[in-house]
Amino acid sequence: MRRFRLVGFLSSVLLAAGAALTGAATAQAAQPTAAEGYVALGDSYSSGVGAGGYISSSGDCKRSTKSHPYLWAAAHSPSTFDFTACSGARTGDVLAGQLGPLSSATGLVSISVGGNDAGFADVMMTCVLQSESSCLSRIATARAYVDSTLPGNLDNVYSAIRSKAPSAHVVVIGYPRFYQLGTSCIGLSEAKRKAINDASDHLNTAIAKRAADHGFTFGDVRAPFTGHEICSGSSWLHSVNWLNIGESYHPTAAGQSGGYLPVLDSAA
Repeated sequence: MRRFRLVGFLSSVLLAAGAALTGAATAQAAQPTAAEGYVALGDSYSSGVGAGGYISSSGDCKRSTKSHPYLWAAAHSPSTFDFTACSGARTGDVLAGQLGPLSSATGLVSISVGGNDAGFADVMMTCVLQSESSCLSRIATARAYVDSTLPGNLDNVYSAIRSKAPSAHVVVIGYPRFYQLGTSCIGLSEAKRKAINDASDHLNTAIAKRAADHGFTFGDVRAPFTGHEICSGSSWLHSVNWLNIGESYHPTAAGQSGGYLPVLDSAA
């Protein structure tokens, strides 16, 4: 009887070990690999505006060879790489014109979107050109939009991504804080700079919540950009550029490679 109990115990151990190994193999298989297709969606922070090295065929979308999606693809050699991110894109633009390459063969998707929906460019121009009260009022309007309307827009995009790429690992990448505080800085007042940073945090919180609810990974770039904000003396972001206004407040090439790329690497 003792021998049979021992055999039964060993059998149970082997079955449990086999189940654990099978589960580990299944979990590993669920993770994206560099051999699978990669699709990069989103707005100018994904296309690489501000980094230079624009691909001529991308036109006004300004997709850059120095952007984090392009750098990731060059380093990991996915089986296919489709780069549809476009400068100025809102959630509706992603839905209407960027999702074509997604399929059951897509292993990785990255996306940054939401800033343009919330009126980011208008917020920054208002704060640069107008009074503190006008700046704070415009930010309050943007925050209200982020609370009331943006979550539904993001849900539509995230649901469409999952529908078209059911097996993909999706990385939703956020936005940096823009200004270092507590330093002397020509231009915006400390109050304006703090309000802009707080608004960026508010936007990131909303995006991260929607991403999590869809089972996506949120890539937070605020930590790597700390110490590299505008007014830091080592900025990875363009300040206002009147000669090339479109590059204002976008990551430089160093911001893409040093700020965004490591976040995508760790999240993918």
